[in-house]
Amino acid sequence: MITGELKNKIDGLWDIFAAGGLVNPLEVIEQITYLMFIRDLDDVDNKREKESAMLGLPYKSIFADDVKIGERSINGKQLKWSVFHDFPAGRMYTVMQEWVFPFIKDLHGDKNSAYSKYMDDAIFKLPTPLLLSKVVDSLDEIYELMNANQSIDVRGDVYEYLLNKIASAGRNGQFRTPRHIIRMMVEMVDPKADDIICDPACGTSGFLVSAAEYLKETKKEEIFFNKAKKEHYMNTMFNGFDMDRTMLRIGAMNMMTHGIDNPFIEYRDSLSDQNEDKEKYSLILANPPFKGSLDADAVSADLLKVCKTKKTELLFLALFLRMLKIGGRCACIVPDGVLFGSSKAHKAIRKAIVEENRLEAVISMPSGVFKPYAGVSTAILVFTKTGHGGTDKVWFYDMTADGFSLDDKRQPIDDNDISDIIARFKNLVGEADRKRTEKSFLVPKQEIVANEYDLSINKYKEIEYMKVEYPPTSEIMANIRSLEAEISKEMDELEKLLK
Repeated sequence: MITGELKNKIDGLWDIFAAGGLVNPLEVIEQITYLMFIRDLDDVDNKREKESAMLGLPYKSIFADDVKIGERSINGKQLKWSVFHDFPAGRMYTVMQEWVFPFIKDLHGDKNSAYSKYMDDAIFKLPTPLLLSKVVDSLDEIYELMNANQSIDVRGDVYEYLLNKIASAGRNGQFRTPRHIIRMMVEMVDPKADDIICDPACGTSGFLVSAAEYLKETKKEEIFFNKAKKEHYMNTMFNGFDMDRTMLRIGAMNMMTHGIDNPFIEYRDSLSDQNEDKEKYSLILANPPFKGSLDADAVSADLLKVCKTKKTELLFLALFLRMLKIGGRCACIVPDGVLFGSSKAHKAIRKAIVEENRLEAVISMPSGVFKPYAGVSTAILVFTKTGHGGTDKVWFYDMTADGFSLDDKRQPIDDNDISDIIARFKNLVGEADRKRTEKSFLVPKQEIVANEYDLSINKYKEIEYMKVEYPPTSEIMANIRSLEAEISKEMDELEKLLK
């Protein structure tokens, strides 16, 4: 959540655009995204230069040489945000319009790269030098505040707050997954250096970015000191699809500014025949849309064979099973209805996961996790594609707190189950003796089958009732009579005083 001074600064930036004549929210967010990317490009380049100097690794700045823009050749340093933001407004405007935008559009020579696909149509729309100067100053102030809050994912929150200003955001069931929930899911599945990771409904690439950051933290030497693994990390490890070009552009930029040179971020209707991926990925992390428009005629026939339905949340589960390699893992968010829905399609997809693959965990999350944008109750499913069963016992966890209040304000609080969830999931042997009255416990597959594959935790959780001893009825009646007499006496005395 964006609050306080940072929120005011972003609102102020929005007002600057409005005062300058740009009022279409989609255009505003696109222009802000381009400018943030240009600034990030400078920051990341400086950071990587410092890292290469410290580690003794070769790195050549993209701004190092003269850059050819059309027929002209200019000093690349002039394209750095840290240089041109000090120029007079008129010169800054010329540099941005004539040099910087053409430069970022051709930054990657590979026209088939995700980056090129979504920057080819980038247009600089700020109408005046004065507006650009005000916007650049405002962004510098925002970055200053963001950098002062490095301990939390301010970048993700800033994107969320900006996206919330687009009236159509969320229309098709899209809403940003809180970064601490994404991080928890990533830590649970523990990505490996050779994984091929996909999010078929990637939005701003939050899951992919978090997986990349986790790998950088936990397997840095294994990846970055091995040429083949580094090549895989930079070019083929991360894959994301979405149907919103603005989301894709932001997602591609988000990945690149986190050090992924060439993520495969593509416009694609994942549920349609346009998506032919089968047994391709070793890890899927996703929070697919739960509702919204669905062209039933465009849905891939092999998904409908698994579960004949128009519900996107069920179709996406069937899709995950199809896209995963044998042995591939998935951690995804589903609405509670998936866990206990009684339709034929609901039961069919649950049966497929339990009987034909290995369901490992069901984590029930409180409904406030997605507030203020949605109050839907959700759960996390963690499963492995085996193609031949393997479910033995399923681990259930009743998550009641995620470190934030569960109202619209989402203020930080002390109660937080996340570290407990991660620790217990990584030691399921230790869960064997847990009682059904506790927050987490194991349920044998046979019991789940007997309950028609119902995966709601309330079906298996036992509630411990405290025995309350009440006094006998005669004693209660005597107390009532005593109170009645006392009230009558007080009323008589009050009446005397009023005479």
